[in-house]
Amino acid sequence: MSTSGIPSADLLGEQIASLLDDPATTHGLARGLRAAAREIELHRYHHTSRRAWPNGRIDDKPAKVQIGGGVHRIDGFFNIDAVPPADLLWDVREGIPLHDNTVQTLFSEHFLEHIDYPRSAKQYVIEAHRVLVPGGQIITGVPDAAFALSRYPGSLDTSAEMIERWYAKRNCLGDINTQLDLVNLVFRDQDDDPTYTQHLWAYDHEKLVQLFTEAGFTTIEPWTFDSAMANPKRRWGSVYVIATK
Repeated sequence: MSTSGIPSADLLGEQIASLLDDPATTHGLARGLRAAAREIELHRYHHTSRRAWPNGRIDDKPAKVQIGGGVHRIDGFFNIDAVPPADLLWDVREGIPLHDNTVQTLFSEHFLEHIDYPRSAKQYVIEAHRVLVPGGQIITGVPDAAFALSRYPGSLDTSAEMIERWYAKRNCLGDINTQLDLVNLVFRDQDDDPTYTQHLWAYDHEKLVQLFTEAGFTTIEPWTFDSAMANPKRRWGSVYVIATK
């Protein structure tokens, strides 16, 4: 118990673990508890860093930054992520912990669809605009909703390559029975697999243009895929844009 009388995140995590171990816990409650346990894990990482940087700004001023890169590292880029491994553990839904007008290039791929829209997604793009230097650029790649929808309606056979590339190692494979099942996975990806983080919003080129324009970026254009920066495994079925401040 914290000094305020409110249960601490650690105590809450222990209580959740206990409930998840209880066979009487219903499926619906267990789903919600697993999501809460995940958020508690992110909360712990974030607040450990926040204690070191209580004003929300780190001392370093990296010129090239990757957001949410996970194990994919880019030479010369400072990687900020909510979970290890990363150069800095920080939940960017709470802001980007960098100084104004300091970053030349900001890069992320298959990250934006995992944060809630509109609050976190729009706030992230606004924060990206803040930290970039004038003329700085943000490169963003996401699963292309238009690509997924182009096969609907139709036979599931036309999506065999998509299923193999994206879901062959997933426990949801046996439940992709129609084209709409596949669309639901691309848009929502909530099959309750603890290994993967669910999708919360879908994007296409038009939506990315609108999102970055609203945040004040001057030009938003298709980005020519560069395997020296982006993960080659992400190229297929994705849409990338580059937005300039």
